[in-house]
Amino acid sequence: MPMLTDQRPLFDIPSDVAWFNCASRTPLLKASAVAGQAGIATRAQPWTMDSTALHDQAEHIRALVAGLIGARADDIAIQPSASYGLATAAANLAVARGQTIVVLEDQFPSNVFVWMQKAKATGARVVTVPRPEDADWTAAVLDHLDGDTAIAALPPCHWIDGTVIDLEAVGARCRDLGTALVVDATQWIGAAPFDIARVRPDFLVVAAYKWLFCPHGMSFLYAAAAHQQGAPLEHHDYNHPATGASIEGALVYDPDMSLGARRYDVGQTYNPVMLPMAEAALAQVAGWTPEAVQSTLTPITDTIIAAARDMGYSTSPLGRGVAHITSLGKDSPPPGGMIAALADRGVHASLRGGRLRLAPHVHITEEDLERLIAALRDVWP
Repeated sequence: MPMLTDQRPLFDIPSDVAWFNCASRTPLLKASAVAGQAGIATRAQPWTMDSTALHDQAEHIRALVAGLIGARADDIAIQPSASYGLATAAANLAVARGQTIVVLEDQFPSNVFVWMQKAKATGARVVTVPRPEDADWTAAVLDHLDGDTAIAALPPCHWIDGTVIDLEAVGARCRDLGTALVVDATQWIGAAPFDIARVRPDFLVVAAYKWLFCPHGMSFLYAAAAHQQGAPLEHHDYNHPATGASIEGALVYDPDMSLGARRYDVGQTYNPVMLPMAEAALAQVAGWTPEAVQSTLTPITDTIIAAARDMGYSTSPLGRGVAHITSLGKDSPPPGGMIAALADRGVHASLRGGRLRLAPHVHITEEDLERLIAALRDVWP
């Protein structure tokens, strides 16, 4: 897969800023900022707003998201957060007393709390897969799936360090057991390839302000066809189309719901600021392609890992991670103020799980890499 050429001009990032914090949030694209400003203008002058265009943008957004994972636009709901989508999944999956729900150690809280609540309400148990010493999450997860497992709620990679779970293998085992698979792909979709047809999750969620470059307050839910007649968290005129169509005349409270996953859309789906921003962002992400993003980031991350190891940092085992997220650690805990010290040097990253998480994207330059490596020599003795 060819690597992408210099993408820095697409962003408003000063030359003295090295942003390695995309797993927390990506910088908005200039095109998204322009689209958002145009959307704000229509709110300032609401008589200029085009409701039909907003509907069309929402449908285009569904198609763009679906294209990134090999799904159909009908399979995609527009929602405000990954936690909203996980709550939707939990509300539509059955768990019996004594069954189990499998999660990872140190899994992101949104994909744990909802299952703790589900287990408490049903008499089930949450089973946590311990972090494997060899970073082979796939084998560890497979060892914890059995005939009692009702739901496996998992990510494609661990959000702290990017170590990978083979969800194709896990999905196949889940189908053999009759286990539902719920995937929080927030730290994956857009940055790495994903094939719905191979993994076959029951539900998949992705918060859009990370690797999809959308504004905060947007997320997407994929619902498999078998779950597209379920109960939404909200009822409104958008997911009851006959009711929505009747508001200019005799109001009809029609219980029939929108086709496909649209029934799970959040109220106020047709946001005149967020939709155009998301459309611009997703069009660019689709244009890059997740495959090309991984190809572009692989030498960047390899350079970081090699330099960090030379400085005495520990890294994830080779071959267990992805190109867009890695983490560094030492035997000693990170010193207080380390993130601020990095920021003072123009380098921006995160501490997660006692490790320095680095998450680059296609805006990274050779100068950014040099700035990071120089800073690493000083901030964690």
